[in-house]
Amino acid sequence: MKEIRLSEWIGEGFYDIHRDIREGRHTHYWLKGGRGSGKSSFLSLEILLGLIADRDANAVVLRKVAANLRDSVFEQMNWAIHALGVEEEWEKKISPMELIRKWTGQKILFRGCDDPKKLKSIKFQRGYAKFIWYEEADEFGGMAELRSLNQSLLRGGEKLCVFYSYNPPKQGRSWINLETAEERADRLIHHSTYLQMKEEWLGKQFLAEAEYIRKRHPEIYRHEYLGEVTGSGGEVFRNLMLREITDAEIAAFDRLRRGLDWGYAVDPLHYTVNHYDRTRRRLYIFYELRAQGMSNRRLAEEAAGQCIRSRHGIVLFTEEGLVYMDGTNPDNDWELKYPIYENDCYYEMLRFAYRKQVSVELENYCAWKAWLNRNFT
Repeated sequence: MKEIRLSEWIGEGFYDIHRDIREGRHTHYWLKGGRGSGKSSFLSLEILLGLIADRDANAVVLRKVAANLRDSVFEQMNWAIHALGVEEEWEKKISPMELIRKWTGQKILFRGCDDPKKLKSIKFQRGYAKFIWYEEADEFGGMAELRSLNQSLLRGGEKLCVFYSYNPPKQGRSWINLETAEERADRLIHHSTYLQMKEEWLGKQFLAEAEYIRKRHPEIYRHEYLGEVTGSGGEVFRNLMLREITDAEIAAFDRLRRGLDWGYAVDPLHYTVNHYDRTRRRLYIFYELRAQGMSNRRLAEEAAGQCIRSRHGIVLFTEEGLVYMDGTNPDNDWELKYPIYENDCYYEMLRFAYRKQVSVELENYCAWKAWLNRNFT
């Protein structure tokens, strides 16, 4: 291997974590950052140097989807091999995708997690999987999935290193943002940005584009280039503020609106109470009920005394656990004076009066919701 200076290949923002890995202070390393932050280049070099230093060490590099391996992490590891000048030491294989160090038999395996069961059969002729790298870790389903994969791969060896690299999702409630907010003794969280990289590594065009986005779209710049979490958990609205709404504020609200999105098994039921400030064009959401598997009767108990108003009438949740509708618009000569009873997945509307008595049966929830949309929106 040719003699190199690490400063020629990694940004100064990675010097501390490099020392931490070399001294074995932690097991789990979470590397987050925006575009051009250099985290993938750093990890590819770190893994390669680790294998050269320890002949019993092997590595497994993972992506959520196998089809993404070749053009991302496989090319990245080949870049590191070239950067260190050790091309003659390594053999490349595409099927299965792996890099083999010729005179030691050490391997760098590249696997997709489309079928996690296949990872349980990974074995090394020599040594153990000292390095695990989850690239684009936010693409995985959650910490439970990563724990299961780690349990399959982290076997043998005294010192293990697990790397998780990702661009932080915008949503604050994303599982990976919540996970990395928790402190653990065996975990190090590292944040890098392109500002810590040498300008010649990035190129003039990259820097010009970053500067344009910074001036014209500061929120996009903060998220995409600085790797900041700029959202609250909802993707529809960007201009959200999370804070406690005081009882005094609620007492002064005079434009109350209530929303109900029905759900049960897969999609949860969602009920909110809101106030709209027309002058400032602000929407205040100060009561929220969200649950899976919640029946209408239980919803009525949870939201007893609350009601949903529309221009045609009211849906009232009573303490008895029944949902009533009562027409309040004098322009409509109709009243709904009956409960909607819960009966498995069926809802019957009894004694429906609209100018004259008409008996209507709604066979299922979808038909009932369609009727509600026609008459209450």
